[in-house]
Amino acid sequence: MTGISVSFGGVTALSDVSLTVEPGQVHGLIGPNGAGKTTLFNVACGLVRPTQGRIVWRGEELRRLKPKQLTRLGISRTLQGVGLFRGLTVLENVMVGAHRHAKAGFFSALFAVPTADRDEARLRARALAALDELDATAYAGRYPDSLPYPVQKRVALARALVVEPELLLLDEPASGLSEDEMHDLGDLIRALSGRMSVLLVEHHMDLVMRVCDRITVLDSGEQIAAGTPAEVQADPAVTEAYLGDEVEVGAGADGREG
Repeated sequence: MTGISVSFGGVTALSDVSLTVEPGQVHGLIGPNGAGKTTLFNVACGLVRPTQGRIVWRGEELRRLKPKQLTRLGISRTLQGVGLFRGLTVLENVMVGAHRHAKAGFFSALFAVPTADRDEARLRARALAALDELDATAYAGRYPDSLPYPVQKRVALARALVVEPELLLLDEPASGLSEDEMHDLGDLIRALSGRMSVLLVEHHMDLVMRVCDRITVLDSGEQIAAGTPAEVQADPAVTEAYLGDEVEVGAGADGREG
């Protein structure tokens, strides 16, 4: 995203912000409340159309990006909450995410239209594999409302992973997680970077500093810093705007202390 500006009714939400996620990179997007993180994230998802700027994906400019295009492009996202369908089981929720792989269409496969039997089997296999990666296979037959919130978060992440994206957009995945669960999430995100790029919007600075290769910092709709976790932590503008003196850089992406 290059030179992204967004205005709502004359109010500037973003002003000339640029961000590039490199292949195999975990890129963090941070900033205080009202900094513009969600707006920029929604620009990347096609939910908000920028007033100015360009979005380029794999060398091609996306002039009128829409959310329904994401999976076809190889991009997947999670929501700030969980966004699961209450009337579908965990397995069926994850199968919704796998619909791009269904030749006959997801709903034909889900409701066992005879011509879609093979698609249904493939979708189930993909969904179960995604749940297994998140240690959530045991909940496959349960409904979301019967599960603890952290488990629902894992199911939502499995639904995003089942499409095997090239770029995974994570919107506050650590919210509602315990310290141990957050540590496991960090390990998972680092492992995922071996096969996809990740854009991470997150408030938990210990997680951001541990898993990200690069970080972009917003404040009041403007980009105030960008660099490695150590560079961002040492930037006085960032310290003043958001991080504060108590935040410490933990182990970096290479396992060394930052």
